[in-house]
Amino acid sequence: MIDKIPSLVLIVVLTILSGFADAQGFVHAASIWQGGKIEWSQLAKSALGFAIGISLYWIVLRSMQELNIVAPEIQTLVWFAVTMVGVAIVSGNILKWQLIDQAIAVMVLFGVGWLLIRTQS
Repeated sequence: MIDKIPSLVLIVVLTILSGFADAQGFVHAASIWQGGKIEWSQLAKSALGFAIGISLYWIVLRSMQELNIVAPEIQTLVWFAVTMVGVAIVSGNILKWQLIDQAIAVMVLFGVGWLLIRTQS
């Protein structure tokens, strides 16, 4: 188990970086169309965020494969959770959520994770 720690650390760190980069992509994408016209700086920031995010995600997948985390549902759930939290943090909106809403969001993520783990064949 100790020999798997470096891979786990790499997965965690790169997934956080990937999710944060993709969160930047999503937040800037929301501002691409301003007044019916394209905002090129927002498009560029969004594209850069997505490009970095997917590149890091592809690297993370290698470490996941080494640990036999091969189900795309599980791989995606980890990225999804980090990205959703990243969007809420980057946008600043999570600070506006009521505590009950924050708790529900966490429960939903855990619930999806639970279903994915329980239904793996």
